[in-house]
Amino acid sequence: MKKSLFSLAALVLAGFTANAQEVKYEEYDLDNGMHVILHQDNSAPVVTTSVMYHVGAKDENPERTGFAHFFEHLLFEGTENIPRGDWFKIVSSNGGSNNANTTDDRTYYYEVFPSNQVELGLWMESERLMHPVINQIGVDTQNEVVKEEKRLRVDNSPYGKFFENVKKHMFKKHPYRWTTIGEMEHLDAATLEEFQAFNKKFYVPNNAVLVVAGDIDVPQVKKMIKDYFGPIPRGEEITRNFPKEDPITEQINAKAYDANIQIPAVVAAYRTPSMKDRDAYVLDMLSTYLSSGKSSVLYKKLVDEKKMALQVGAFNNSQEDYGTYILFGLPLGDVKLSDLIKEIDEEIVKVQNELISERDYQKLQNQFENQFVNSNSSISGIANSLARYYMLYGDTDLINSEIEIYRSITREDMQEVAKKYLQPNKRLVLEYLPEEKDNK
Repeated sequence: MKKSLFSLAALVLAGFTANAQEVKYEEYDLDNGMHVILHQDNSAPVVTTSVMYHVGAKDENPERTGFAHFFEHLLFEGTENIPRGDWFKIVSSNGGSNNANTTDDRTYYYEVFPSNQVELGLWMESERLMHPVINQIGVDTQNEVVKEEKRLRVDNSPYGKFFENVKKHMFKKHPYRWTTIGEMEHLDAATLEEFQAFNKKFYVPNNAVLVVAGDIDVPQVKKMIKDYFGPIPRGEEITRNFPKEDPITEQINAKAYDANIQIPAVVAAYRTPSMKDRDAYVLDMLSTYLSSGKSSVLYKKLVDEKKMALQVGAFNNSQEDYGTYILFGLPLGDVKLSDLIKEIDEEIVKVQNELISERDYQKLQNQFENQFVNSNSSISGIANSLARYYMLYGDTDLINSEIEIYRSITREDMQEVAKKYLQPNKRLVLEYLPEEKDNK
């Protein structure tokens, strides 16, 4: 009886969660090809204005890596109507905040303002798109900023080149093979004309989605959008035809060295499908099962019980064209990296050969329900999700329906996906070492 009541309560809660979390929105296209998404929520006097551009590190010339990330910085320099250095002053003096970020697939800019400043946010983003000032002084200034960021986050950071070394072995043809921050010599060698050409090609309305979310009057905002963004001319259509990777058919063994670390690490990485593929969702659940929290399978076994690792984990790096599934461990004491990977492999084989317990499965479902609730709990989070689902997945309504994909995943799905992708002959095993010597 208790079990039945619990099951009934769980079903009611799931239904309530789905209804309570529904994000209402309206979307349409301007004549110049810019996609617009509006989400009205008048519960707090706050608005987020954001623009996501479909340009990331993968769109770069292999001899000019780092351009997409560079533009994330460069386009705060100023416009024809916003003097150089005034962007952040305007935002902060009007009670707002702003930021931007870049991945291999897209670049995202946003402002959060009191809702009576929604027009200011729209004007500023239209200025960034229509009237950017790209000159030598801005390029030189941001070049130094990016170099300092690379020194801080990559060159002088422990394990800062970890993912860089995974990518270059996992991808031989596709542009995911280089880093988002790029090579500094490429930026140094670039001409002003090359930066201007990159802007002209990718920063066009038909390569962007504008999201306005929060305390808005929809008819008023629509008029503002038409006034500020409507006159911006459509750009040339962007075609992408990236080379396909050959399948990995035998284990790749590699070493990398990092002067900033004292404890080595071992990585097992597998190439996986696009984030849009249902299998990518299954891999998300699998990584959570293996390594999310201290009660997870890998942590419990290798850190708590066997005391072989200081840290161990699994994560699914899903991207628009491919994904990379990564298992890693940092050994404790004199534990060999080969022994650590052997222990991790044992847990993968278990998942491939046995269904996870019903209890663990229900725990996973609860965790993903919680993530779903949290992802839609703020206006800025909703704005980001609306832009991402439209641009990278081609389905804006995933903001409401994605949880149904996770709910539909079975224990059998997890077993089959683990068998399909996590095979020793389809992976990279990378030893990440403190100095140039074998760790065996």
